[in-house]
Formats: sequence, structure tokens, C-alpha cells
Amino acid sequence: MSEPESTKTKRRLPLGFKWTAVVAAGIFSTFIVLSLILVALMRQVLISQEQGEVKETLSAVEQRLAPAAKNLTTTTVLPRIEADNQITPPAGGDSGDPQTSVYNDSVVQKIARDDMSLAVYDRDGHKLYTSRDSDEPLSRVSSSVVKMASNGRFKGMIARAPITSSQNGKLIGYVQITDHMTAFYATMQRIWELVAALAAAALLVSMALGFFLASRFLKPIRSITKTIDQINEEPQSSARIPSLHRNDELSDLVDEFNDMLDRIQRFIDQQGEFTQDVSHELRTPVAVLEGHLQLLNRWGKDDPEVLNESLAASLQEVQRMKSLIQEMLELTRADSVDVQFPNATADISEVIAQVVNDMRMIHPDFAITLDNDLEGPVYVRMYRNHLEQILIILLDNGVKYSTKRKELHVSAALDSDGVALAVQDFGEGIAPKDRERVFNRFYRVDKARSREKGGNGLGLSIAQQLIENYHGTISVDSALGSGSVFRIQLPTITAEEAKRLQAQEAARTPDAGSTDMHSQL
Repeated sequence: MSEPESTKTKRRLPLGFKWTAVVAAGIFSTFIVLSLILVALMRQVLISQEQGEVKETLSAVEQRLAPAAKNLTTTTVLPRIEADNQITPPAGGDSGDPQTSVYNDSVVQKIARDDMSLAVYDRDGHKLYTSRDSDEPLSRVSSSVVKMASNGRFKGMIARAPITSSQNGKLIGYVQITDHMTAFYATMQRIWELVAALAAAALLVSMALGFFLASRFLKPIRSITKTIDQINEEPQSSARIPSLHRNDELSDLVDEFNDMLDRIQRFIDQQGEFTQDVSHELRTPVAVLEGHLQLLNRWGKDDPEVLNESLAASLQEVQRMKSLIQEMLELTRADSVDVQFPNATADISEVIAQVVNDMRMIHPDFAITLDNDLEGPVYVRMYRNHLEQILIILLDNGVKYSTKRKELHVSAALDSDGVALAVQDFGEGIAPKDRERVFNRFYRVDKARSREKGGNGLGLSIAQQLIENYHGTISVDSALGSGSVFRIQLPTITAEEAKRLQAQEAARTPDAGSTDMHSQL
């Protein structure tokens, strides 16, 4: 069996089963723990009640026997214990009043049960009286004692107390209550049976709830897996995970995953378009070079005029390819500015003034005006060279596509969203059908004229990519024959934040200045 086959056939527990088991075990364990705590509390309450009643009875018996002045005997015990003359006291003994009998006491009546035995002993430990033949052996005590006891023949509660004469304070006997607690154990048995039944029901409910929760949680994961399988089978598939429409982390995961798929699809489309456009753009200069080289190879190298013309044309095409490759590299770098320049800042007022002055020097025949409403330094989170590059691209386009009116207007002002820049020319303008595509790579409104001006159709794409990666926006308003206005919106930062970012950048790249110089060279 091959390795892939063995991997596929390897047994594993499904995630749904694991989640169901974990949830069910958690719920069931919680129920069991709470049940045990409740049972323990109930047991303690019942024992405390039983213990209280035994103590009260023990105290009542002590009070009935305490008036005797000497060691207890049957004749002194029976009249004070027996009720309703069930046992006839000896002649000359205390007759005992049924109204004062211990069994007429409400506490004693409450616990006069078949599982309880009352025994009275003299001070030498001889049994004088017992209510039932279920007594445990006497253990002499010096004070009242109530405790649980368990041996081979007995399991219950035993209460013992010495009887002291209220006349002379001497020990005259002992009283012992043996409580088999039959009612208590029967009650506990019913409680445990109820807990067992509830535990079985809780187990079923917890398993059902665990299965429901696992299915609910796994549904988005199954959708993700299904979508991934579809995309693996067809990379160009537009399949997406259905939105969950609920406010939780799984819904956020699905939305983020769909956004990631959209970005990947967009990158794939851009890559395909980019490859096609580059191939198309390079085909012409390569064909021109090939044609001239073939011409020279056949016979043109012997004709100085043809040789010079071919060399000049070839050098021109090489220069075009060099420019195209450079712009392609800049476009690629524009996709990773957040990694290369995470802490870069620039004073937009200073950069605008510098670029406008440079363009005035390069194009003295153009009237370039600057309307700067920015007061003092205004900082944006952007690499300075990129801001210069964007402004140069827009101004250079304005120069290239100007007609008779050789004017350019540049304005800058603050608004509620940050800083707003505008570059206006009075040239050819852009038709509505071309307005939305001017930022596409290699797109040129007038390809023939653009080629004459040396354009490759990448300048506005580079500008847009840079601006968007710095969380800004760029748009164009244009009227055919009246010129165009390119508008840029960039978020601003405070001077304190700019200073903090500059310090972080200096700490991150101590040789940033020299590195930047080498990169420009």
C-alpha cells in the first residue's frame, strides 16, 4: 500500500464526535457534581434533624428520671416511662401519671417509631427498661453523646447520657437511645434512585445538546472545506461560503475567509491581466528590435545610413523596455509598502511645495500654481518618496496631455477626513467611458499619443496602488476637451504621533538614511 493510500485510510475520530463527547462530558460532569453536592447537603440536613430529635428525647427522658434520689430501679423507672398502664408498676411503687408520662411529651411522640429503641440502665449498667429489643450494648459516658455508629449488625445513630439526681447530684443511672434510622435510609435510597434517573436523562440531554452544538459549530467549517475543494478543482471558481448572518466569531471567520478569497481572486485576475498586458507591451519593442537586427544581419550593416537608423530605433526600444521594467518594479513594490515602510511619515505641506517648485523648474513653459491652505506642518503616514512620486505622476500626466492652455493647479486643504489634494490640468480630458479605466494597468486613452509621449500606462496604476496601500483614496473628475481634476484623500496624524513613529523607524533602521540613498542609486 502506498503512503498516500495509507494516510487516507488511517482511522480518526471525527471532530463532531470529539466535540459532542467533550460537551456531553462537561455538561454531564457538571450535573453529577451538583447532584452530589445537593445529595450531601440533603443527607446532612436529614441527619441533623434526626440528631436534634434524638437529643430532645434524650433530654426529656433525663428530666423525667432526674427527680429520683438514689440508684434507679425498675420500680422508679417504669412509672415515669410507661404510658397508658401498658406495664403495671410493682405494688407500693410510683403509680405514674399518664399525663406526665414521657410518651405524652410531643417530642417523644414524634420519634416513638419502630426503628428506635429507648433503654434505661442503673448506675452499674444493668438494664432496667427497654422499649424494644433492639438495643446496642451500653457504653458508660460522663456526658451526653450522640453519634453515628456502624458495625456488622447495626447502622444508625446512638445517643447516650448519664442520669444525675436533681436532689443530690449523684449518678443514678444511664439512658440510651438506639436509632436504626430506617426512614432516613429509605429516604436516601429514593433520593439516589431519583439522582440516577436524572443522571441518565441528563446524559441523554447533554449528548443531544453536544451533538446540536457540534453540528452548529461545524457547519461553517464544512462550508469552508467544501468551498476550498471547489476552488482546488477550479481555481477561477466564484464559490463563496454562505454568510451565517449572526454576530459571533464563526460569522467573522466566514466573512474574513470570503474577503480573503475575493482578494486572492482579484490578485489572480490582476496577475493574469498583468501577464497579458506585459506580454503585449513587450511584444512590440522585441519585434522592432528583431526586425532591425535581421535587417542589419542581411545587408543593412554595410549601409551606414541604415545602420545608424536601426541602431537609433533599437536604442529607443531598449529605453522603452527599460522604462517599462522600472515601472513594473515600482508597481510590485507598491503592493508591500506596509511591510517596507511601517513607520514612515511625511510633512505633506513641505513635499507639495518641493514638488511644485521642481516641476516649475523642469517645465518653465507651464504656469503651475499652488493653493496651499495648510497651516504649518501636516503629517501623513506615508514614505516621503512615495508621496513625491504620486504628485510627480499626476503633474507629469497633466503636462503630457495638456493642449493649448499650459496651466496646472495644485491645491491642498484639511477636511473632516484628513487632507485633500487636487491636481487640475486643462488638457484633453477623459471621456466618461474611459474615466473608470484610467487607473488600470497599461490602459491608455489615446495609445498612439501616449506612445509618442513615452507613456506605458502604468503611472496612474502606481499612484492608485500607493495611495490605497496608505489607506487613502484617489478619484478623477473630467470633461472631454476641458481637462481633468485628480483628487486625493489621505488620513492625517498628529505631530506627536509622527514624532513617535520617526523614533521607532530610527530605532528599527539606524542606517535608514544610507540605505535609502543606496536604493535610489
